[in-house]
Amino acid sequence: MRNNKLLVGLLPIIMVAGTANAAELYNKDGNKLDFSGQIQGNHYFSNDKEQDGDNSYARFGIRGETQVTEQIMGYGYYQTQLNASSSENSGANNSTTRYAFAGIKFGDLGSFDYGRNDGILYDVGGWTDVLPEFGGDSYEQTDGFMTQRAANLATYRNKNLFGAVQGLDFAVQYQGRNDSNDRNRTDSNGDGWGMSSTYDLGMGLSVGAAYASSDRTDTQSKDGLGDRADGANAGIKYDANDLYLAAIYGQTYNMTEYGDEFIANKTQNVELVAQYQFNSGLQPSLAWVYSKGKDLGHSVGSKTYDNEDLVNYIDVGAYYHFNNNFTTKIDYKINMLDSNEFTKSADISTDDIVSVAFVYQF
Repeated sequence: MRNNKLLVGLLPIIMVAGTANAAELYNKDGNKLDFSGQIQGNHYFSNDKEQDGDNSYARFGIRGETQVTEQIMGYGYYQTQLNASSSENSGANNSTTRYAFAGIKFGDLGSFDYGRNDGILYDVGGWTDVLPEFGGDSYEQTDGFMTQRAANLATYRNKNLFGAVQGLDFAVQYQGRNDSNDRNRTDSNGDGWGMSSTYDLGMGLSVGAAYASSDRTDTQSKDGLGDRADGANAGIKYDANDLYLAAIYGQTYNMTEYGDEFIANKTQNVELVAQYQFNSGLQPSLAWVYSKGKDLGHSVGSKTYDNEDLVNYIDVGAYYHFNNNFTTKIDYKINMLDSNEFTKSADISTDDIVSVAFVYQF
């Protein structure tokens, strides 16, 4: 049975997300430097004790640009996160590097950068990763090949098809091998490449698709699932008239981790989200996030589980914008997974989570 005994009374608490402008530190002679940040006081309520409790943090980012010539610009971006939920003596509050990349842009010819950045599949996957707290996790995983934030990425991007077709963008990405000793098996990857294309059709409507393929490391390939990890997605979104709607469908092969470091032979994934921005500052959010594992070959005793739900939840939440710098938000993740032999053996949580937060941003 699902455990839905979570603080339903918290739902009337309104939450807000605003977009704030970064603070400009320097802007002179073609050189520009911006500083941005977010400080979030956040608490999770859940019967899952690994999730329940403080989840506060601070994020800071710095972005620089320099105009080399009229058509050539250099740029770089760095963002770090400082976690605040552990004691000062625990050593668990070390900073985490979320982004660190630098590159060069050649007018309509496009841009090229290298470093820690978003993987190519996230060009479309990010369309549904807009929930107040949760979301974007049916197959998108940090350092999971090119599905979300990852390291060792070289990315070429071109907007408006070299200036010839307004709204038609494409990108090509290469990821170098990440298999050092400090990486877990599921955080590693071999050499890979991917590409994406999105098209803004006008009137707020956009469509897009992406594909990525990578070598699996020798350690990963020992599970017998093969030497390649592949993923593809497609999506559509509408963003106009204070209404935001987005839907994506994706499939992965030998790429997606589930539970306690198991890898799915195949996943089929759906993410749907709907939000509306009221003039008052209230922005309610409703979403469904789902991932189906196929041909898993997951054995528990004498029984083998092949086709199982890996992620399945309905998300009900809201932002509330006081102004561009201060937001409150609430997010209720209604877990639709059942507690059974499969979820227990794979260490997949089946409990609901409520997130409540205050956010200051600049």
